[in-house]
Amino acid sequence: MEINGKRVLVTAGAAGIGRAIADRFAALGARVLVTDVAEPAVRSAREAGLNAHVSDASDEAQVRTLMDTVERDLGGLDVLVNNAGIAGPTGPVESVDAADWTRTFDVNIHSQFYCVKHALPLLRRGTDPAIVNLSSAAGRLGMAGRSAYSASKWAVVGFTKTLAIELGPEGIRTNAICPGAVDGPRIRAVIEAKARMLDRPVAEVEALYNDQSSMRRMVTADDIADMAVFLAGPAARSVNGQAMPVDGNTEKLY
Repeated sequence: MEINGKRVLVTAGAAGIGRAIADRFAALGARVLVTDVAEPAVRSAREAGLNAHVSDASDEAQVRTLMDTVERDLGGLDVLVNNAGIAGPTGPVESVDAADWTRTFDVNIHSQFYCVKHALPLLRRGTDPAIVNLSSAAGRLGMAGRSAYSASKWAVVGFTKTLAIELGPEGIRTNAICPGAVDGPRIRAVIEAKARMLDRPVAEVEALYNDQSSMRRMVTADDIADMAVFLAGPAARSVNGQAMPVDGNTEKLY
């Protein structure tokens, strides 16, 4: 994949999908720096040998400081992976608290804006630079009870496509990944919340999540990591402005 030596920043990279992405780049010889708001996860990442820092990607001031750290530790940047995201509230739109809606957008899309804005000086000096934004299957389909999450992930796709047009002439590619339901603690919490909203058994709602794709199963964090590495590498040199599904062919979201 010719990733060896690439300088990579992964936000929310100390656990979950972000950790899988960071580990995959590192295993291929990239120089990786991860940031995360969760101190225990950052400690775990450091113990595993990753260059990890506590930072909130939804806070612009902290993002500015983060980019100084990237320049100091990596000497520049070739790949930005905007992975920071939260599930947001679950419930009918009239039940959604405005603060929860705002927080979802702060983390899921505003963080990407801050990181791109302040990483661009580094990326412009990088080698075959690429930006990979994490969206969702909910960024191309509606999702009842998840209005804040879905709307924020649609915003990621629009942001991605606009960046591709703006930055493509400079040789900076921007693409998004749209995962389906990714097996792990976050989706388990979402399923439990959705079961409460629908007043249905958790096992029944979990079966719906497994059955919503043609593959009849959830995807894994490693599946997402594989796509991130592909999009950042030379095999994707002509792939720009795309929202790449990794969802087992999901046609409806529950």
